[in-house]
This record gives sequence, structure tokens and C-alpha cells, in this order.
Amino acid sequence: MTQAAFPKLLSSQIAFDIARTIRDGFDKHYRLFRQTSQQAKQHFEQGAWREAQLAARERIGFYDKRVHECVQMLEDEYDQEELTDDVWRELKLHYIGMLSDHKQPELAETFFNSVCCNILHRTYFHNDFIFVRPVVSTEYIETDELSPTYRVYYPGKDGLHFALRRIITNFQLNAKFANLDRDVDLVEARLRQLFGTIRMEPNHQIQVLSSLFFRNKGAYIVGKGINGNKEYPFIVPILHNRNGELILDTVLFDLEQITVLFSFTRAYFLVDMEVPSAYVQFLRSLMPRKPRSEMYTILGLQKQGKTLFYRDYLQHLKHSSDQFEIAPGIRGLVMLVFALPSFPYVFKVIKDFFPAPKETTRALIKEKYLLVKNHDRVGRMADTLEYSNVAFPKHRFTDDLIAELKHYAPSLVEEEGEQLIIKHLYIERRMVPLNIWLSNADKDGDDAQIEHGVLEYGNAIKELVTANIFPGDMLYKNFGVTRHQRVVFYDYDEIEYITDCNFRVIPTPRTEEEEMASEPWYPVARNDVFPEQFGTFLLGNAKIRKYFMKHHADLLTQSYWQARKQRIVDGYVEDVFPYPQHIRFCHQHLTTPPAVTPPPFMETLENE
Repeated sequence: MTQAAFPKLLSSQIAFDIARTIRDGFDKHYRLFRQTSQQAKQHFEQGAWREAQLAARERIGFYDKRVHECVQMLEDEYDQEELTDDVWRELKLHYIGMLSDHKQPELAETFFNSVCCNILHRTYFHNDFIFVRPVVSTEYIETDELSPTYRVYYPGKDGLHFALRRIITNFQLNAKFANLDRDVDLVEARLRQLFGTIRMEPNHQIQVLSSLFFRNKGAYIVGKGINGNKEYPFIVPILHNRNGELILDTVLFDLEQITVLFSFTRAYFLVDMEVPSAYVQFLRSLMPRKPRSEMYTILGLQKQGKTLFYRDYLQHLKHSSDQFEIAPGIRGLVMLVFALPSFPYVFKVIKDFFPAPKETTRALIKEKYLLVKNHDRVGRMADTLEYSNVAFPKHRFTDDLIAELKHYAPSLVEEEGEQLIIKHLYIERRMVPLNIWLSNADKDGDDAQIEHGVLEYGNAIKELVTANIFPGDMLYKNFGVTRHQRVVFYDYDEIEYITDCNFRVIPTPRTEEEEMASEPWYPVARNDVFPEQFGTFLLGNAKIRKYFMKHHADLLTQSYWQARKQRIVDGYVEDVFPYPQHIRFCHQHLTTPPAVTPPPFMETLENE
């Protein structure tokens, strides 16, 4: 393959102007993105939860709006024949020059790709025209001296209580703490319980990210302790109590609890960052196994996360040889799901036709997935990555999978030489379907696992309810179990808002004929829901029924659902805790204080 000639002179005014237009479009996007993240602090201080939810939802759409604006501007300004291959190559070089001192160069590169891919044909999606690989380094980008990425505190010099108090007050929250000294004492006691026997090294310090992480009704302090060559991550949630005063709710040390807080089911925190790559680097020091793509998504930069995920996927494809195959489990009526066994994700394609009793359309299903993308997932709905025109190496597909794709989704499949092009698909984290998980536990005679699965299933539904989400199809096959043994909902084609549902009690039959009728003898509207019927298709297994009735019998009553719906209608925003209740400070006087053991530490590279 011959390499394209490198331009000897950057002389095209059109190329320069287009590059500047795209750069300005990105700068506008990130300015608005930061403004929303900064407003999250004010919403939290005032307890303005509805406004916070609306702002978080609107921020998700900012990126696509700015890309559309930029594309529209370029299409209005330039004729297609002016945009030659040489112009495209040169404008990329101009753009690189414009990013030399930029604070968010990796995000700006992705924005450039988004604009260009809306204009260019996919045959141009290669390194000459777009950023297939990153070009501008994100290492050692300097921040404003007044707003560093993280602050450092020295408890050995200042005393632990004073250092902790400074950490809290440096965020300058414009709201009253109920009793800050008491809460700092609780944090200090937990820390001393954790580190009491550890000898303090000369470099002992605490590093804390300069911006709080806002989500739902909480603000989170994110930091780590450093002692010698060991690092200890921690998170301190700040909440409002019933009187609207601030409290420190607990301290998270356990790496699994921190990972769950920042999981793929609970992304899009609002964080004010001048240099997002520096925040990603800090977070990776806390969670070294979590890929950078998920780190960016955690920070609300889902387009950058999507870009990095796809680059990781391409690298995995190059270094693996297994074949894509139909995913195990019960086949869905709406989605055709396939997977690469060595890759921890599944690929979902909407079928062209749906057998009875499904009554839906591709457009409606895409609306449901978009609803989830823009909604608060409260840790119980999987994030999905949506892609168009994805090229797969055809030889990596099994014959059975190709046959199924051509049969069920012929409109979305196109062959182009040795490539198989899928015009639209979703990618989700792979989980064990709950029905398979429960079946395996039953076969193993593991009642504890059955109870855990049923308890988690009901908890997932109840937390979805707090977010105004009714799953629709509540069968176990539509829920998955994560590696942290949390149950997560992942089939969105029948979800509805709780407030759009009409929860009813089945009327008492008036005659024997009505009682014995095979079909409902009473009128049923589209969004009518009869909770007492759930047990018919959920509780066939005696053990499952036993544990369901023990923990979640209220889900079978109309009164539970109607009461929750009324609270949402009345404007009440429920608390959803992304960590166990028993570790909260407010529960310490009710139970034995939780046993605290030192968390796994990370060795710093320079000391290995």
C-alpha cells in the first residue's frame, strides 16, 4: 500500500478555516459542558434535585447538538467539490497545530472525528483524514495554578483531624453542615481503625481531587492516602439530612465498593475539570483495572469513552483469533445478540421483524434505548454504546451467526469484500443472565445464592422504581448478574415511565363464566399493569417463591406500585445509596461498627 504524499506546504485557506471552525465548535461544547458541571455544585447546595436531574439529562445531548451545528455550518459554507482529499489532509494538520497548548486535546480530536464522519463516506475513515489514533499527547498538561487537578494534605505535620477538616472546607460548599466536627471525628476514627498499626513514612500524604463528583442527591470527595510505596483509595459521600443540612455519610475504602460506585451502571457524574485526562489518570490510580474508556464515561465524557472503547476493541481483534458467535441464553424476540468469547461485551442488533406477541418497531426500540441513555440509571441499568456502520472481518463470524444476521436483520447487514458491515448495533457489558444464574444455583443446591439472586432482583426493581422506570418485561432473562453479583436490567424494549403506568387490582369475577374465562373479561388498556399477576410467571420454582415472598412480597401488590408512583408525581426524589447501608455513620449506633480491614493497596511504580 502506498502512503499518501505529505503536503509540502500548508497553504489552503479553506483547510485552515474549516479546522478553526471545528476547534471553535469543540471549545463551545466544552465551555457549556463545564458550566453545567459547575452548576451542579449550586444545585447540590440548594437541594434542587429536580433541576439537577434535568441539567444532567440535558448535558448528555450537548455533544451531538454541537456536532450537528458544526456540520451544518460547514455544509452551508462550502461546496462539496471544494473539499478535496488534499484539503481534508491539510485541515487535519492545521487542527493538530491548534491543539498544541489545548487543555482537552483528546476530546477535541474526537470532536473532529465526529464532524468529519458526518460529512465523509466511511471509506475515508482512516488515519489520513481522521484521528484513528491519538496524535496530541495528554501527558503533563499544565493546569491553572488556582485550580490544580488535586490538592495535597500532610496529616503527619498538621494532624489528621485538621487535615480532614481542611479537605472538606476547601470545597467551599455554600450550605451548613449539621455538625462538621462530629463527622470529621467519625471519618478520623474510621481511618485510625484502618491505619492504626501502620508506621507513617516521610512521604505520608493525602491527595484529593479538586472537584467534587455530583450525582443524584450526593457529592463525593475522591482521594487517596499515600504512605511509602503504598496507596489507599477512599471516597467520602456528602449528603443532606432531613433538615437540609450537610453530613458526611460514610467512608468507602473497599475497592469493590468504590468500583461499584463508578460502575458501568452508574456513569455520567458531573465534575468540573479543566484537564479531564489528569482526572482520568488519578482515577486509574484508584482503580487500575478499569479501562480508560470507562473512566471518561464516568466523568460524563461518553463520546470519548466510546472512542477509546472502539480503539480497545480493534486492538483486541488484532490480538485474538476466536470467532464471533450467537450469545448463549434464551433467544430474544426483538434483538439478535452475538459475542466474541474472549471479549467481555455483547453486540445487539435490532431484528427486522418481531413475532407475536411483540408489537413494536425499530424506531420505537431505538427511542427506548435513547430514553435509558438520557435517564438516571441508579446503578441498575446497563450502559449501552451505540454504533453505526461497523465493519467486522467476515472470517471471524461463524456460519450460523452470518445466517441468523441475514435472516433476522437483512436490512442492517452488508457484505463488502472480506468485511461484514452492520449498519446499526448496540454494545453492552456481558453479564450472566439471571435465569441461568438462578438455574445453576438451584442445580448446585446453593440456597444462599438463590436467596441472594432473588434479593438483588427485587432490589433492582425497587431502585428502578425510584428512578421512575417500570421494566415492562420482568422475566429473569432480562436481568443480568455482574461480576460483583449485583443484578442489573438490560432489556429495554418494553420499559415505561412509572408515571405512565396504571396499576390496577384484578376485579372480582361476577359470574362463574367470568371466573373460568381464558381471557380477561374486564377491559385492559395498553399501560394497565396488574402486579398480582407477576407471581404467575416469576414464582414457579418453590425456592425462588420462598425467598421472593420473604423479601419482596410487596412487589405483588397494587398498593406498593401506586404509592411509589404517587411519590414521584408529588415531586419527591428518593435516596438511592450506591453503597451498603450498614457502613453509613448513622447506623453505627444501631449495630456493631463494621469491621474495617486494610484495603488492597497499589504499589507506586517508582518503588517497585
